[in-house]
Amino acid sequence: MAKQERAIRTRNALVHSAATLFDRDGFEVASLATISARAGVSSGALHFHFPSKAALADAVVAAAGDRLVRITREREALALQILIDASHELVQGLRCDPVLRVGFALSADPERTRAARDLRRGWREWVESVVVRAERAGLLAPDVVPRDLAAAVVAVAAGHEALGHQDPGWLERAPLTRFWAFLLPRAVGDARVGLFVASGDAAAEPYGTAESHGTGTVESHGTAESRGARAREAYGTVAVVSPEPGAEADVRS
Repeated sequence: MAKQERAIRTRNALVHSAATLFDRDGFEVASLATISARAGVSSGALHFHFPSKAALADAVVAAAGDRLVRITREREALALQILIDASHELVQGLRCDPVLRVGFALSADPERTRAARDLRRGWREWVESVVVRAERAGLLAPDVVPRDLAAAVVAVAAGHEALGHQDPGWLERAPLTRFWAFLLPRAVGDARVGLFVASGDAAAEPYGTAESHGTGTVESHGTAESRGARAREAYGTVAVVSPEPGAEADVRS
């Protein structure tokens, strides 16, 4: 058992080291020798776990996929609040977790990884499935097209990911909070905005403690308990589960 646990720790250290160096130096520049040295692991141990840099890239994508599954985990809440919370968790993860950040990039690059998981596609399909549930629960304003709402949420996450490479400020909580504060009245109507909190549920944050929202963010509409009570009274709760890989959401026009 101790030997197995040591092997898992070694593998995890190599995956994290690879992601950090791929992120810092680029995939082509980062060498296996540098990766093993940073992880405090011998070259022989590295090759025991990963015969090539491509195999390490596959492992980074797989680890990032596991993180995405946790971000899109089953929760009981109104569907749009689930989406708000998960989008904040995703952006925070892209800010501070090199495995998630690099895994997203590598999963869309078939020249560098053989991993079958396209994490961006997985995120898009999950967003579409949540928006469909929000519509079926009667949460969306009558003139909102679910496909358009899902596209907006997917696009803003992709934009934060891309812009965050040059300016980490895009991966702070405040810009995404402003997006949701702008979008929510249009998506659900002014009468239902008070059921949601644009800054997300800080208690669900898996990447450290909640940060200061800074200037320009929106105050929560009452406590989480009072929002939840009003939501349950009006709509009940919805448990949203990650779709099976490759499953297409029914996003109607």
